[in-house]
Amino acid sequence: MSEIEIETLDGDGRFKAYVAKPESSPRAAIVVIQEIFGVNRGIRQKCDHLAADGYLAIAPDLFWRIEPGIELDPDVEAEMNQALGLMGKFDQDQGIKDIEATIRAARTHLPEGGKVGVVGYCLGGRLAYMTAARTDVDASVGYYAVGIDGLLGEKDAIANPLMLHIAGDDGFVDKETQAKMHEGLDHHPKVTLHDYPGEDHGFATEVGNRRSPQAADEADARTRGFFAKNLG
Repeated sequence: MSEIEIETLDGDGRFKAYVAKPESSPRAAIVVIQEIFGVNRGIRQKCDHLAADGYLAIAPDLFWRIEPGIELDPDVEAEMNQALGLMGKFDQDQGIKDIEATIRAARTHLPEGGKVGVVGYCLGGRLAYMTAARTDVDASVGYYAVGIDGLLGEKDAIANPLMLHIAGDDGFVDKETQAKMHEGLDHHPKVTLHDYPGEDHGFATEVGNRRSPQAADEADARTRGFFAKNLG
């Protein structure tokens, strides 16, 4: 396992991040934003796949202020409940600052003008949207992002491309919320929404019971194309 330490924006601490490096010079960098289960095996595999595609991939431990190094399995009920508890304690605004610090750190590993994207899942999908609105990230992707309807007031700040993958039968994002996402974002020139009818939350996870291979492959292919277009 390869890790780096990243200094916070205000210099009050340092947090760890998993890093996967391509075999040659990176075409760009992508920050992988965790679910509520920490930087677990599935998130590390996401990084590894991106590195195989030529990107420098970095997954910061966003729960480090609560419980550093947490890794949980959503298929284990007790660990799912633990993850939900961590979500309740997590300061999302502070999390965006840590993601911004990771973006800045990623830029130091690229040639001048090198681009950085983010991709996030579940909570990370929400944070990817927030990152698109609040930072200078070059491109963002969110999978089954939660609570976007409450963040639509920030949409005018999104200046660079954002793609959102929406699970049609998401147990955490009901049909009304999905409709509000489309109403608020369909006409945004920088935002693209993709729906996956019949799919549930977590369909693109790398491992475990939630994975739905066909939908995951379709979404991941769109993500690869999106990053190839917008990051290089």
